[in-house]
Amino acid sequence: MPEQAPDNPRRDFLRKTLTLIPVVTVASTGLGLGSSQLLAQPVHEPRVPATPPAGNYQPTFFTKEEWAFVQAAVARIIPADALGPGALEAGAAEFIDRQMNTPYATGAQWYMQGPFKADAAPELGYQLQLSPQQIYRLGIEAADAWCKAQLGKPFAEQDSATRDQVLGKIESAEIVFDAFPGKVFFSLLVQNTREGFFCDPIHGGNKGMVGWTQIGFPGARADFMDWVERNEPYPFPAVSIRGERA
Repeated sequence: MPEQAPDNPRRDFLRKTLTLIPVVTVASTGLGLGSSQLLAQPVHEPRVPATPPAGNYQPTFFTKEEWAFVQAAVARIIPADALGPGALEAGAAEFIDRQMNTPYATGAQWYMQGPFKADAAPELGYQLQLSPQQIYRLGIEAADAWCKAQLGKPFAEQDSATRDQVLGKIESAEIVFDAFPGKVFFSLLVQNTREGFFCDPIHGGNKGMVGWTQIGFPGARADFMDWVERNEPYPFPAVSIRGERA
């Protein structure tokens, strides 16, 4: 599918599901779901936000090679298109890097004792002994190693179509990771990208409040609840925790 296609199913899914789940301001402790269900249709046509200015953020957790991977991956999970900027432009990669320096990323908030059963039923919750930091580090290493062996260069240097194919192979477990199931890495990457696209800008993502603007979410507004039952678009711009306006 062309990158600029206005009916991109991934973006449609993200708009639709934001009416079903709370907007995330910090990364949750679960690993979320993959993108196989990204087929929903939008309820209302969103306003098109302007592209936020490029930042000069320097990662503090990811290495140079890992940072290139994360940026390339989030750019494909929520790509820029005719509706506006994607996850890369919105700062989702910065959000993820910042999250890697929190107790969430080290597993400090998780129960991390055995037994560990990777093949346990999904309803039993997270079953690995790896923290998000370890999942990212090992997952990026495995994905890049596969790309170099099979395609001659790392993930970040592939074209957009090839990146999509590689991500799809990781999600479907066609690419086998030695340390843990690749779909765990894929699910975490998708979840954190989505969180970075829709978080309050105070956490490094959703720059210019582009995510909120696309779905008509008002952010930290107390008067939003007055409009919930009206079944009509919210007419005011989004406001962040700091009082910044879209």
